[in-house]
Amino acid sequence: MKDIEILSLGPFYAPAFELMEREFTVHKLWQAKDPDALIAEVGGRIRGIQAMHLNKTGVKLMDVLPKLEIVACFGVGVDGVDLEAARKRGVIVTNTPEVLNECVADLAMGLTVATIRRISLGDRFVRAGSWLKGPIPFTRKVGGKIMGILGYGRIGKAIAKRAEAFGMHIVYHGRKPQADVAHKYYASLTEMARDCDVLMVICPGGPATHHIVNAEVLKALGPEGTLINVARGSVVDEEALVKALADGTLGAAGLDVFESEPQVPEALFGMDQVVLQPHVASATHETRLAMGVLTADNLRAHFAGRPVLTPVG
Repeated sequence: MKDIEILSLGPFYAPAFELMEREFTVHKLWQAKDPDALIAEVGGRIRGIQAMHLNKTGVKLMDVLPKLEIVACFGVGVDGVDLEAARKRGVIVTNTPEVLNECVADLAMGLTVATIRRISLGDRFVRAGSWLKGPIPFTRKVGGKIMGILGYGRIGKAIAKRAEAFGMHIVYHGRKPQADVAHKYYASLTEMARDCDVLMVICPGGPATHHIVNAEVLKALGPEGTLINVARGSVVDEEALVKALADGTLGAAGLDVFESEPQVPEALFGMDQVVLQPHVASATHETRLAMGVLTADNLRAHFAGRPVLTPVG
């Protein structure tokens, strides 16, 4: 399949990326000194795109790739892809679901425990020698708390399983209630936030969920509430979040994603009630390899004339 040319919009886990390069001729847009010149040179021959979640794959790019057949996304999120434009052009879109569920859920639960129990603060407390001067203030118990999950899909259910093992109670909000789910469903996100101790954000990004967690939701979550975001930075109104944390409207937050990452609001750096991570929920060797292999497998299946493994929509 080396005669098939792929445009790579962003790098992923190197051992898996090499698998894709062995199969196809890959043009790395992210390494090009002049991206426009590269597209002008190879655009007429490109039959596939490999994209990361932040890469914009819209009408403008599709219009200069007349032979485009497939966009293979490395990751679950496809909020960077104009799905309607792809549909109109008959372009298949794939992503990498399932293979990252466990690691994302692990980090989500880790952030929950770390934030409620102030684990990062405790670490800094010991390293600074503060323990020699007296004990650290008490924190809160994890067990018995209510976790409200925004986005009760595959990963949301994996998080719920872990939270229940810690003795937490689960409720959820989504577009509609799910059949065969025993947990309580809330049609209103604000009402769920008011009734829960921890709001776990794990819904898709994109226009439909932009700033769905706004000042009203944060106020409902309250000064004893904790926000955990392992979804997309765009889902949370970051300006409202910083203000709520600063003035005590919201109790605490554990964040793996941000609106303009890798830029993070500096106001968060000095907040002891906040735990920060650099968007690493799926960043384990095992999971990133599996994601990369699935990305390459989708391309391979399509160009071999077989159905893709994980189509979107």
